[in-house]
Amino acid sequence: MEFESVPVIDIGASGAAAGVGEACRDSGFFYVVGHGVDFALLERLEGLSREFFARTSGEKLAMRMELGGRAWRGYFPVGDELTSGSPDQKEGIYFGAELDAKHPKVVAGTPLHGANLFPEGVPGFRETVLEYIDALTGLGHRIMEAVALSLGLEAEYFSRRYTRDPLILFRIFNYPALAEAEAPLWSVGEHTDYGLLTILAQDDCGGLQVKSPSGWIDAPPIPGAFVCNIGDMLDRMTGGRYRSTPHRVRNVSGRDRLSFPFFFDPNWDAEVHPIEPAKNAVDDRDARWDRTSVHDFHGTYGDYLINKISKVFPELRRDVL
Repeated sequence: MEFESVPVIDIGASGAAAGVGEACRDSGFFYVVGHGVDFALLERLEGLSREFFARTSGEKLAMRMELGGRAWRGYFPVGDELTSGSPDQKEGIYFGAELDAKHPKVVAGTPLHGANLFPEGVPGFRETVLEYIDALTGLGHRIMEAVALSLGLEAEYFSRRYTRDPLILFRIFNYPALAEAEAPLWSVGEHTDYGLLTILAQDDCGGLQVKSPSGWIDAPPIPGAFVCNIGDMLDRMTGGRYRSTPHRVRNVSGRDRLSFPFFFDPNWDAEVHPIEPAKNAVDDRDARWDRTSVHDFHGTYGDYLINKISKVFPELRRDVL
């Protein structure tokens, strides 16, 4: 479907579900306002994040991802994460739901479950991150209720089947500015997200682009709004009616860019099935960035995710998983 801009939806308004449905069919992207999340929390998180990324390489590597083990948490430097097979021009920290050593999934050694790593000497970082994760988890449930209603389903459709205990993954990314001489480089290359829903906060640098049939369009920051997009699993569930749209980032603002992607995904053990029989699924593998079909996948979301992240961090997967 052709589109020239990303729509803005008041998620608290009576017509929110219809707007979400139209956006998911047309572009797979939408901004949400009226979400009830206090942006003072995000401002605090942004300030603490800038404080962390201003540290020396050695200080940041003190919480490197290798130390997070199977929980897959911690810091990675510029170039360590691969998207579309190429090193990203970004550094970042991986977080998830905070689980102690007695949690059943941690005891079982389930990947991507466990305790987070937090930097020493940055007061308030841990508390702010966990508060943000809690706030965005609540917002994720609200948005997925609107998605369900837009599909003619009961509001609790996804929570009953997939997200009663969602897999929560949260990232803080810092993108160094790219010079014009580095034009062939992408801060993050073309890709789609893996799960159900991504809720993104970004600073005022810009740089996010969304792929439309006629070309790439900008999704600039809007004060007080989150950028949302749907992932591969919702594409699969809806037989392609709702599309996981490719997007990319290039930071040519002249200064470092911060972004805060929050992934609200199915439970690790959930088997993902089409909402309706898949005979009419739209197979767009030839148009996708990775030339694969999300509709060919069968299994749990954990299966899908491990296959994907093994390509993003191949060395880490070999050493940790």
